[in-house]
Amino acid sequence: MDDLSAIVLAGGKGTRIAGLYPDIPKPMIPAAGRPFLHWVTEWLVRRGVSDVVLSLGHKAEVIEDWAARRNAELKGRARLACLRESRPLGTGGAVIACLDSCRDWVLVMNGDSLLDAGIGPLFHRVQEAGLDGAIIGVDVPDASRFGSLTVGGDGLLRGFAEKRPGAGLINGGVYIFRKSIFDGFQRNEVMSMESDIFPALLAASASIVVDVCTGSFLDIGTPESVVLADEFVNILF
Repeated sequence: MDDLSAIVLAGGKGTRIAGLYPDIPKPMIPAAGRPFLHWVTEWLVRRGVSDVVLSLGHKAEVIEDWAARRNAELKGRARLACLRESRPLGTGGAVIACLDSCRDWVLVMNGDSLLDAGIGPLFHRVQEAGLDGAIIGVDVPDASRFGSLTVGGDGLLRGFAEKRPGAGLINGGVYIFRKSIFDGFQRNEVMSMESDIFPALLAASASIVVDVCTGSFLDIGTPESVVLADEFVNILF
């Protein structure tokens, strides 16, 4: 996938779990003996992604030091580049800020979540169908913490529903985009992917297919989910 770059959003403070690991950013929380971000980058490398941009903010220097060691460990299989936010830009603003360092297609994912899904077939599907992008959705028994995706009968994304209890198809936090669809967005603006970027893209008639992941999913955003990380990683890898 020579025309694909990955942007990993790793700049958040992790407010809900800050008391557990106050001295490190959330993506560096240990899981199975390694920082969680190790497994995120390993997930990408094993799926053929060789160009990775880490979007950093809170305690960026901790991740920068780790990334230098990780690059040496990867021995050329992939390249990790670090890009610090000039100020907190939100998930959408962080993506826009990284685009100049990316190839023609961009895969976006969070530095604090993982799912059991492939990306190669989805990437080729998007390209061959002439779509603008894709989002991976995950079926969960309780969508109250995440909010749900609204999908049309054609399988394309229609929008995001408010958080509500009960089963639903949630945003898995992994996206594939044609980079050129972001040409109209301003750099250095605070934006959210769900509240700003996606609504603007859909209003402009962007075609974004929803791919449903039937595998497992973990977001280490709460103390309850952090304790599941070791087992999840050991099963996934």
